[in-house]
Amino acid sequence: MNARATVATFSDFARTGLGVPLLVMAVLAMMVLPLPAFLLDVFFTFNISLSIMILLAVIYVRRALEFATFPTVLLGATLLRLGLNVASTRIVLINGHTGSHAAGHVIAAFGEFVVGGNYAVGMVVFTVLVIINFVVITKGAGRISEVSARFTLDAMPGRQMAIDADLNAGIITQAEAIVRRQEVREEADFYGAMDGASKFVRGDAVAGILIVFINLFGGTIIGAAQHGMSLADAGHTYALLTIGDGLVAQIPALLLSVAVAILVTRVSRPHDMSQQIMLQVLGQPKALGVTSGILTLLGIIPGMPNFVFLSMAAVCATGAYFLSRRKAADKASAAVPATSAVVPAEQRELSWDDVEAVDLIGLEVGYRLIPLVDRNQGGELMGRIKGVRKKLSEELGFLVQAVHIRDNLELGPNSYRITILGAPVGESEVFPDRELAINPGQVSGTVPGTATKDPAFGLEAVWVEKSRREQAQGLGYTVVDASSVIATHLSHLLQSHAHELLGHEEVQQLLNRLAKSAPKLIEDLVPKLLPMSVVVKVLQYLLLERVPIRNLRTICETLAELAPKTQDPVALVAAVRVALGRSIVQNIGGLRHELPVITLDPALEQVLQDSMAGGGDASPGFEPGLADRIQTALADSTRRQEAAGEPAVLLVAPKIRPWIARLMRHSTPSLAVLAYNEIPENRRIRVIAAVGR
Repeated sequence: MNARATVATFSDFARTGLGVPLLVMAVLAMMVLPLPAFLLDVFFTFNISLSIMILLAVIYVRRALEFATFPTVLLGATLLRLGLNVASTRIVLINGHTGSHAAGHVIAAFGEFVVGGNYAVGMVVFTVLVIINFVVITKGAGRISEVSARFTLDAMPGRQMAIDADLNAGIITQAEAIVRRQEVREEADFYGAMDGASKFVRGDAVAGILIVFINLFGGTIIGAAQHGMSLADAGHTYALLTIGDGLVAQIPALLLSVAVAILVTRVSRPHDMSQQIMLQVLGQPKALGVTSGILTLLGIIPGMPNFVFLSMAAVCATGAYFLSRRKAADKASAAVPATSAVVPAEQRELSWDDVEAVDLIGLEVGYRLIPLVDRNQGGELMGRIKGVRKKLSEELGFLVQAVHIRDNLELGPNSYRITILGAPVGESEVFPDRELAINPGQVSGTVPGTATKDPAFGLEAVWVEKSRREQAQGLGYTVVDASSVIATHLSHLLQSHAHELLGHEEVQQLLNRLAKSAPKLIEDLVPKLLPMSVVVKVLQYLLLERVPIRNLRTICETLAELAPKTQDPVALVAAVRVALGRSIVQNIGGLRHELPVITLDPALEQVLQDSMAGGGDASPGFEPGLADRIQTALADSTRRQEAAGEPAVLLVAPKIRPWIARLMRHSTPSLAVLAYNEIPENRRIRVIAAVGR
């Protein structure tokens, strides 16, 4: 059978799922059936090759989860090595009296060539390998696996909430959120499995020690009692075989222990380990220079190996010199574009081009926040802002314009300001070198840091060091970075001021798109029935009341139906809200059939209706202080509803709905004000409170 046929055979086994069962059966056969010395050589060579391949695979993966099957592979390699130990023990004890090649050439080579045929030296080498494997590497890797598993499991709720926060802010899509949640689960499963798999390595090291002593003393007794060998000859022969067997088993075990240690000490983010080590260890010119100085001092001390120390000092000094020159050249090349961009302005006459237009949406940042918006410096804020715009455009029903970002030296170094139509609507302060731990209301402890409030929703929060991220997540905090804080704040403000972002140009684009599928509707509506300004005003009112305008066809059909009777925007908005009632109620209460509502006392509602002068948008005239009492009572009822985890909905008469909505818009924005005729017929209502005078 040639090599290609052999590979094809193994591939067929892998596809049919027979590879792993056959491997397990082979291990069990090695433990039960006697093997010839030739097969033992083949299996020992395969075991060493497998250990080397696993170690290299661990080194070359960019993150631990890329080798998620490592715990299972480690178990298989351990079982293979234990099966070989049993098989070799059987051959050593049965045929050991025939000489050092009784158990195959591999064991003989390790017993004679590697340790020079001296069983005392072999015993010392074996003991050193066991100490290194068992006491140093295995114990440390086991401890790291245990701590990693514990912190990963403790941090799962916080990481899940962080993913939900990014999804709600529009930073990631639903598909990306599913992938990230799956990664969190896989990481928890992986580190939990690694915590148990590290015990395999520890137990394998103990088994190796016991097997060596069993082979040594058992072989000596068998050789002397059954084969008539002297104790000295039996001890020498079986000692070489035992040491060779032990070294053949311990070297692959040591390689696997190193692989376990490397895998559990890697950071969770993807990176090239070799490149990172070179950059972080050998990439510091100052460290190499100081090392060179210390080696020079040691090299000039009389009695020291001067040539070796001074040669190594020269190598370190040369490396420090070239690294320093390289870093200086990199800084110079990075500064060239900035300096070349500063070109003296030509003397010319002023024109309309010198009058800057007002930014529709603006973001001004302090100088320490510039790296967040610079992709060349790894800034992620630009991508997250694009995600916010995409999510809001899908939710609101129109294209949210691009955000113009610029630096502002008048701001604090860590401050930022968000503007809409040139006017500031929000500002706050973030720290790029820290992360914001937000208290969602159910944390189990405190974390050291600078106390603050979440700029978007006003929740209690703490700016913590990045090294405390997992600790904060384990306590129940939602931890986000500075870019996420700004993106979430921007998303919240854009939702609150969506009506200001919609102008004539945006409405014209919406009507042009709808005209492709309903050309007659748009042709009759604008400008025959309604002027463009009225349509814009109606859509702005809907956005002001947090009603999306995605269903533009229904909106336009309602406007076309009512336009011959009135062109009052308030009356038109009321009619559109009735037409959109099903979607409005669903956005508030979901798919539940029963909607909990707050109502006004009938006497109070009658007073408000009687006092309304003119249209529905006019302000009622009544005794001073009544509006404040209504506002306070409704705010209290809203807080009780939110504390119970239910939506806060006020149900009032259609005539007074616009005024009540305007009254509560700024003080209690989470209260949804609906009219009686906006409730769909298939929805039941449950009155939970009635607000009186």
